[in-house]
Amino acid sequence: MARIISDGASICYLQDILVLRSHHRKVIGRAIAERALEEYPHVRQKVLITDDEPKQKAFYESLGYTQTDELRGGSVRALIRFDCPSTYGEGSLAGHLSELVC
Repeated sequence: MARIISDGASICYLQDILVLRSHHRKVIGRAIAERALEEYPHVRQKVLITDDEPKQKAFYESLGYTQTDELRGGSVRALIRFDCPSTYGEGSLAGHLSELVC
């Protein structure tokens, strides 16, 4: 599974590519990523937000993504804001992130 949103002109946001652990390293994640972005070949900027795990970083780098603080001579800045409502369901990803940052 992958979630993607775009204005169709200048930017695409890709939020995690999710593959069952038992199916890792079987080219499924790459196929999902390529399929998710098929509709946006003309969009120059593709942004990915994901967890800070070395294996995930290596996977996304293999797809051509670069961590913004590793860009040389670029003028890209990534900012994130976490709002912390108490309405997230227990055990949900949003609830877990809320616990980490709030």
